[in-house]
Amino acid sequence: MQNALFSRRRFVAFGLTAAAVATAAPLAAHAEAQGAWPTRPITLVVPFPPGGSVDIMARQYSEPLSRILGVPVVVDNKPGAGGSVATQTVARAKPDGYTLVVSSQSSHLANPLTQPRIAYDPVKDFENIAIIGRQPLALVVHSSLPVKTFAEFVAYSKKNAGKLDYGSAGVGSMGQLNVEMLKASTGAQGTHIPYRGGSQLNTAVIANEVQYIFDNLVIMLPFIQQGKVRALALASEQRLPQLPDVPTLAELGHPELNMSSWTGIAAPGGTPQPIVQKIHAAIRKAASDPAMQASLRDRGVLPPEEMSPAEFEKMMTDRLQRYGEVVKRAKISAE
Repeated sequence: MQNALFSRRRFVAFGLTAAAVATAAPLAAHAEAQGAWPTRPITLVVPFPPGGSVDIMARQYSEPLSRILGVPVVVDNKPGAGGSVATQTVARAKPDGYTLVVSSQSSHLANPLTQPRIAYDPVKDFENIAIIGRQPLALVVHSSLPVKTFAEFVAYSKKNAGKLDYGSAGVGSMGQLNVEMLKASTGAQGTHIPYRGGSQLNTAVIANEVQYIFDNLVIMLPFIQQGKVRALALASEQRLPQLPDVPTLAELGHPELNMSSWTGIAAPGGTPQPIVQKIHAAIRKAASDPAMQASLRDRGVLPPEEMSPAEFEKMMTDRLQRYGEVVKRAKISAE
């Protein structure tokens, strides 16, 4: 009798526990729908290896975002296919605000334009929430090249057509697209030499394997300051304190080349707008902190200007069109 009574009580207790578990999930979902998000850790996926510029930006923001949102924001590196593998995974993730991706011009611009088989749309498949930093582009030449100004470089490259090589981090990379845009606007010359990633590219231009690049300043700033390479022009809204003597391309009469690189944060398409707005507000709060801005500038990164998700998306759409024309004209394909 006692055993039967114990079994009956255990069964009832189990039934009550199961019922509680069964109702917990919809209650939690209801709470998040009512504005309680977030209630658990957020994963910030970085589609590149640790130590790169995108990874560094993600880690700079993860701690302040954790503090502002009240839950851990965990950086998860998932490199592969130039950022496409992880980006596609996030595009297909549950749109609940708990899986985000650090977007870049590589994953959301160059790859979709130069790799037709990519199975995600950088605009339609994401909620592009906010920019977390801008990286000025720099036209950098090897120190042995007999040019001191941008005008001298253009003239020298034309005079020595077929003798100069430019480098990039790979076929279809932003470095290639940027140089091809430069060539179309100025008539500058150069043969493309692709490398496997930024570290190989750095070594190549320092060793004079290639004579110039037009890529993110953050990659080459230490070597410019050491005199190993020379910066001739910046794609930036203004001159930088670290390089006060280097003019902007707008100053030099080429505002159409003033296309600084950007890094952002995106969520899967269909993420509820209240969650998107909370993430956007948290990013803006983190970005407006003077300590954050000083840290970004020390790395050659410009703090992001205030831009709504709609404005961010419009900028992406405009750039996809502009760089799309470059890809067609230069017949660039990474496949």
